[in-house]
Amino acid sequence: MSPHSRASSNGSDLPMVETAQRARAESLIAEEESLKHKEAQSSTLSLHPAFYILSWIFFSNFTILFNKWLIDNAGFPIILTCWHLAFATAATQLLARTTKLLDSRKSLPINGRFFVRTIIPIGFLYSGSLVCSNVVYLYLSVSFIQMLKSASPVVVLFFSWLWGMADPTMTQLFNILLIVFGVGLASYGEVGFSWVGFMFQCGGIVFEAMRLVLIQIMLSSEGLKMDPLVSLYYYAPVCAIMNFIVALASEIPKFQIQHAWDAGLLMLLLNALVAFMLNVASVCLIGKTSGLVMTLTGIFKSILLVIVSVIIWQTQVTLLQGFGYSIALFGLCWYSLGKEQLQQCYQLITSTSLGKSAMAPERRRWIILFGVLCFISIITAVGIWRGPSAVKKATDMFPSLFGSE
Repeated sequence: MSPHSRASSNGSDLPMVETAQRARAESLIAEEESLKHKEAQSSTLSLHPAFYILSWIFFSNFTILFNKWLIDNAGFPIILTCWHLAFATAATQLLARTTKLLDSRKSLPINGRFFVRTIIPIGFLYSGSLVCSNVVYLYLSVSFIQMLKSASPVVVLFFSWLWGMADPTMTQLFNILLIVFGVGLASYGEVGFSWVGFMFQCGGIVFEAMRLVLIQIMLSSEGLKMDPLVSLYYYAPVCAIMNFIVALASEIPKFQIQHAWDAGLLMLLLNALVAFMLNVASVCLIGKTSGLVMTLTGIFKSILLVIVSVIIWQTQVTLLQGFGYSIALFGLCWYSLGKEQLQQCYQLITSTSLGKSAMAPERRRWIILFGVLCFISIITAVGIWRGPSAVKKATDMFPSLFGSE
């Protein structure tokens, strides 16, 4: 081939090369746009973290209120706990075989030794916590139970010291004294105080604190983790057997099948489903928000539960009790958040640069969150002091809706 023909051949190949490169570039651009479209579509379909927070608040509070109502009307709290655990056992087994929600369990070294040394002891403590937490509804109001639960971090910290998982500090001691003082005032101001109920609630707090510390010793120290659903997958069968043994000696001799019919089979099924959905909501919430938001949400969830229970059951809350609960909540905030994070919240609130153009999106979200929590706290304060009278006034104004005596 002559040089001229070779040059002519190269010249004719250049447009083909350029066309191929252009086609390849257009293909890459199309793939990139398609990927962006899929990402935008997935982000559009994904739910906002606020949805998971609200779902957790709803199922947590609804489970407690539902249990209280069912136990008040039907009794047999230990048998009810057995029913919850049997339902949870069946539901987690079904989810493990049909979904990927429990795939994290495959990373756990499950064997006979692990089961005996970890699952059974933690399951025993979990069973004791569930039994005490349900039996206490027979003796105490929901609002007072929530006030007593404010002392839970104190007991957890005490057992952490006892097992050498943490070293005591003066700041922690001050927080403990503050929370204990607040809970003591709330207990002293309780009108319907019951020593039996108080001891059951204390027992539930102790069992739960020991369970959390044991989880930290047995699992966290070895780098193992269990989300709420995986925990339920392993603990529910163990707890169901233990609770059934307790029920055999206490409630089953007095139980008749007519009691279940009186409570309503549909209500029992719905109650177990709501309790199980709380664990699903907890799993969905993990990783969606920061620890600070979770702490604040948990505190205001408890306050919201107090106000709702006061309105539903028209529970009398004294001024001393409300003052003690406020002190306990302040101590709980100080213990959970710490001085630095509280100072950050204060600086965020008192910041003068509140203009939208000068404010970062993260700061705007914090201010919106703080505003919502303040609104909830105001409604809570009003409801606690005016709840029973407000319900009575509504009953008097609309007798056709509420019925007349």
